[in-house]
Amino acid sequence: MAHYLGIDIGTSGTKTLLIDETGHVVAEANAEYPMEQPKPGWTQQDPEHWWAATKKTVKAVMKKSGVDKADVKAIGLSGQMHGSVFLDRDDNVIRPALLWNDQRTADQCEQITSAAGSREKLIGMVANPALTGFQAPKVLWLRDNEKRNFDKLAKVLLPKDDIRRRLTGDYVTEVSDASGTLFLDVKKRDWSKELLGKLDLSTDLLPRVVESEDVTGTLTKEAAKALGLTTQCKVVGGAGDCAAGAIGNGIVKSGLLSTSIGTSGVMFVHSDEPNVDASGRLHTFCHAVRGKWHMMGVNLTSGGSLQWWVDQVVQGLAGVPAAKRFEAATAEAEKAIAGSGGMLFLPYLNGERTPHADPNARGAFVGMNLTHDRAAMTRAVMEGITFALRDSLEIIESLGVPVRQIRASGGGSKNVFWRQMQADVFGKKITTLKVEQGPAFGVALLAAVGDGAYKHIAQACQATIEVAAETKADRSAKLTYNKLFPVYRSLYGSLKDDMHQLAELQSTN
Repeated sequence: MAHYLGIDIGTSGTKTLLIDETGHVVAEANAEYPMEQPKPGWTQQDPEHWWAATKKTVKAVMKKSGVDKADVKAIGLSGQMHGSVFLDRDDNVIRPALLWNDQRTADQCEQITSAAGSREKLIGMVANPALTGFQAPKVLWLRDNEKRNFDKLAKVLLPKDDIRRRLTGDYVTEVSDASGTLFLDVKKRDWSKELLGKLDLSTDLLPRVVESEDVTGTLTKEAAKALGLTTQCKVVGGAGDCAAGAIGNGIVKSGLLSTSIGTSGVMFVHSDEPNVDASGRLHTFCHAVRGKWHMMGVNLTSGGSLQWWVDQVVQGLAGVPAAKRFEAATAEAEKAIAGSGGMLFLPYLNGERTPHADPNARGAFVGMNLTHDRAAMTRAVMEGITFALRDSLEIIESLGVPVRQIRASGGGSKNVFWRQMQADVFGKKITTLKVEQGPAFGVALLAAVGDGAYKHIAQACQATIEVAAETKADRSAKLTYNKLFPVYRSLYGSLKDDMHQLAELQSTN
């Protein structure tokens, strides 16, 4: 039987899984690696860690599965979006890769907007405004701040596409991940020569662009040996992690939206047309479904905010080992009342993307009084994260994009209490899948399509993905959250100037 690998190059680690042609997960493996934060708001990684993790996890999966290497017909690649791997002419990595949540490029975003003529004209060219996380401002940052490194620059690749280079020897990306570079004409699904010209950058710096299921090459002899596979194994385009996760959740037709809470939070809705938010609050990207698009709202520190809270503040839970603190903290939070007694938390610990696009936004507790305890504060953190996701949902629906079903994934789907909170805050039923494997599963399905096991990705999803359960909104909690949400939305505007002053002070420390 034919088998397919899905490899997801994440921020904290790489996940690899192997499926058979029916979509059954045969084996999976994970490998973690560090993230560097040399200054507040700066994040970067060594691409060698990604490659080492890829080799380690593929070998582990093959060993666990016992599948013959000749039966692995294709590989799909997914990865953290927007990152920048800078290569010289000999394919040497010039410096650590700047990541999706890096905030050092605010000045370069202004340069791009100015070069385009205005924010509105930029959105007209590439469907999105310039945001600090995107790849384009990172390239300009290198040119402005590390001229020696920029002079060496021959190619800029996204994280998963640097792994592709090591697998096939080719420089290729695909439309969903390329959409997050800010270099792509999203409507035309190709590089924007207009914007590149205005930025005085050559298309030679960029890889060629394909659709997500297209075969981009086969393994080189060196890569096949390193992974324990054959040179007949194909590598398909794959997808950025958000689009790949949506594929893995079956978000491949109109009316379906996925909500994902990992380190970041994502609201992702399928679109048959390239609908563009003229205000630039939402991203409009190419979908990993051929000829389709999606709209997406992103919160930079969703699960990351809760992880911070548990690791840095709630670590003193008496008698609770570190591995169980998350479950203990959320169980304690469940005892607090909906709305946390009128206390709100803004989850802007590393700036924010949707809807504020503000790298200098900062987190805050607001409304605290002497009755609030640790349980209420933990619940407020969780509610603030969920309110941030509702921000995106409200914009999506205001633009007339239909949302008939919400599918939850990531850490927020695995916790029963948090699933209920999402249903209550969104005021809609939340569905979960029988098996939820995330981006690695999505790109494994794309690999199966690329190899011909399915005619198209919608067919693959229909054959392999099944809804397991629904969580309905609690009427009382829904009413409470509907009263609190307008207050939550107003707080950013009220505190923005103070946040920026504090961010400036933090940058000098």
